[in-house]
Amino acid sequence: MTSKDCGHDDDDRKGAFHRLIGGILTFIVLFLLVVFIIWLVLRPTKPRFVLQDATVYAFNVTAPNLLTATFQVTLSSRNPNERIGVYYERLDVHASYRNQQITLPTRMPYTYQGHKDVTIWSPFLYGNNVPIAPFLGVALQQDQNAGFVIINVKVNGRVKWKVGTWVSGRYHLNANCPAYLSFGNNNNKGNAFNNIGSAIKFQISSSCHVDVAI
Repeated sequence: MTSKDCGHDDDDRKGAFHRLIGGILTFIVLFLLVVFIIWLVLRPTKPRFVLQDATVYAFNVTAPNLLTATFQVTLSSRNPNERIGVYYERLDVHASYRNQQITLPTRMPYTYQGHKDVTIWSPFLYGNNVPIAPFLGVALQQDQNAGFVIINVKVNGRVKWKVGTWVSGRYHLNANCPAYLSFGNNNNKGNAFNNIGSAIKFQISSSCHVDVAI
């Protein structure tokens, strides 16, 4: 084989390589363009959660570093999309106080939410003798004496999007719902949550901060 033939073969290989790279880049550009067009048409929007009410059965320190909490909360979720359905594949709900989890997670049932649909859940949240940081017991007593306690109802789970017959992969969903528990009756201050079974219901209607990510 002459040196001229070798040079011709090198040029062919380089040309084929450049065509391959060009084809890959063209495919990527077209794919991103299709995704962008679909996004413009569908305008996907994350679900909207609202904490409607909370019933407190117990929320008190049972020992220096132990907390007992029993709640029932009403959560609503609305799918704002006109062309996209939502599969709630797994949702766990728990309560926290001053950034510390104080109840066990409660699993919500598997749910499909159609276009513009609203779903309502009313889970019970339980935490019996949960170990807490020492300062939390003091903080809770101070909040109860002031007649105002803030807890956070948190939702963690996975969702899928449905467009026609196509279903997406899993996305992580996190919702944080503040519950402002105010009891203005001076007779209730300091002991409002001390008796298990003495339920106090709070109408809240608090919007939740929702994050959806891969």
